[in-house]
Amino acid sequence: MSSHADRLVALREQLKSDSLDGFVVPLTDEHMSEYIGSYAQRLAWLTGFEGSAGSAVVLPQEAAIFVDGRYTLQVRTQVDGKHWSYQSVPETSVADWLKEHSSEGARIGYDPWLHTNDWVKRAREALASRGAELVAVEQNPIDKIWSDRPEASKAKLVVQPEEFAGRSSAEKRTDIADWLEKQGADAAVLSALDSIAWAFNVRGADVTHTPVALAYAIVHSDGTADVFVAGEKVGPDVRQHLGNGVRLHERSAFEDALGGLGGKSVAVDPERAVAAIFDALESAGARILELRDPTVLSKALKNPVEIAGQRAAQERDGATIARFLHWLDETAPQGEVDELIASDKLEALRRQSPELRDLSFDSISGAGPNGAIVHYRSSEKTNRKLETGSLYLIDSGGQYVDGTTDITRTIPIGEPTDEMRDRFTRVLKGHIAVATALFPKGTRGTQLDSFARRPLWEAGVDYAHGTGHGVGSFLSVHEGPQRIAPVTSAQSGGDEPLAAGMIISNEPGYYKTGEYGIRIENLVLVVEKQVEGAEKEVLGFETLTFAPIDRRLIVKEMLSPQELDWLNAYHAQVVEKIGPRLDGADREWLEQACAPL
Repeated sequence: MSSHADRLVALREQLKSDSLDGFVVPLTDEHMSEYIGSYAQRLAWLTGFEGSAGSAVVLPQEAAIFVDGRYTLQVRTQVDGKHWSYQSVPETSVADWLKEHSSEGARIGYDPWLHTNDWVKRAREALASRGAELVAVEQNPIDKIWSDRPEASKAKLVVQPEEFAGRSSAEKRTDIADWLEKQGADAAVLSALDSIAWAFNVRGADVTHTPVALAYAIVHSDGTADVFVAGEKVGPDVRQHLGNGVRLHERSAFEDALGGLGGKSVAVDPERAVAAIFDALESAGARILELRDPTVLSKALKNPVEIAGQRAAQERDGATIARFLHWLDETAPQGEVDELIASDKLEALRRQSPELRDLSFDSISGAGPNGAIVHYRSSEKTNRKLETGSLYLIDSGGQYVDGTTDITRTIPIGEPTDEMRDRFTRVLKGHIAVATALFPKGTRGTQLDSFARRPLWEAGVDYAHGTGHGVGSFLSVHEGPQRIAPVTSAQSGGDEPLAAGMIISNEPGYYKTGEYGIRIENLVLVVEKQVEGAEKEVLGFETLTFAPIDRRLIVKEMLSPQELDWLNAYHAQVVEKIGPRLDGADREWLEQACAPL
């Protein structure tokens, strides 16, 4: 089945064989991961969509694909509109669409290992109002027709040393045990891959660019744990590291182990655990406590060792970005640089660092109109040259053993237009507003989001993505629970109070469809601030990312004196932090790029 149209036909035939009238295809895995292994890329295989968030529904006569504002343009270039209707989230949900489009008596299938309990409940209620039924499948019908589906990764686990983790796995398990005692629970199920990696101080290579391993864990109130992972992935070093308090089992034994928790009180995270986990526990007679995974907030609140590692990784990465921007300034005007050449060059420069383990995501390397596609991924088919008079947007990051980086810079190729400079300056003003924000303890990211948008709103424009996401410590580049995002997209952490120790991105943008995209992204650390006369505890941000912001795109007259002071002080810090890591022409270029405006 070479074409996606053929695959859609084959799925419909398989659904007939399975006595189903439809099927829901989410973009996730059995761990509710955002980034998933190739074996779980069912949505991409079926539709051609390569974004990192989305879902689809297939019915006998129609099919729909659901994406949010980040992928509005991308989905139209990758998914054939002759076979699929494009649906925008959150305006339309899968449940609402099913309610409108399913026929009476229809049996709509879903894989209980790929959906949350809450989703199942909403979809079931929506279908019931149509006299239709939601049906759990024992085997995913896509897996039945995907003849060359990749196997799950067999990569070995590696130990994350305490010199980078800051705390031992035993300490973390003790904290979980203490939490379980307070909750009156006997055990907690950990199913999110980054939670397991963090709790046990291990890393893996089962998901591209995210250093996690396919595993489940059950942590008990006595501080011991059962970890379920393919035995071939665990070497003697990891066994010794985990110690006697951790019992190892095959990953395939996890469902049976849930069945052995009958009569126990078990904490399960309704956002991060799939419906199949709840089903198994309910069948066993366990008492389920729907509580947030106890590692989530602890993981987000970086300890001093993790913060030190992050600062080191950011300085290392910033120096690499400076070398890349210098190279780009010299070579792009010659007209031979394209998106793939540029992103390959940046990756090659990053890989010169012995501390680098991987990229933190596929670089978004967008020239001209491709830069307006928020989560664009360049390919041989879409690759564009960096043309004079255009903007180039590069969003990239590295996975270093001591920290995870994520940075976006926008660069003019030749002379930018007045509109480009106006929009860039408005994005910069929003970026500075977040970077300099002071706020009382307890403030949510939703409350700060409009700080970044106000300069754009004043010109009647906006951007269709959040302003900031949490970032892990040599873990997921998108890590909850914190976010800076509008109230309408407050799910996944926008309503989490910001707290000292959290790392979050600051990345407002502007995108003109068919012409150009602009984004300025730094990572920031939430820190305590001393404010004279303050009657509450005050928090703010410490910027962690250091690389030049292109002065050629800034309209100086649009900046207030305070904004100009921030920019000049930031560039002085860039020279101070990463300058010693550069020499010769690179150092000279940096000093010019960071000269006071």
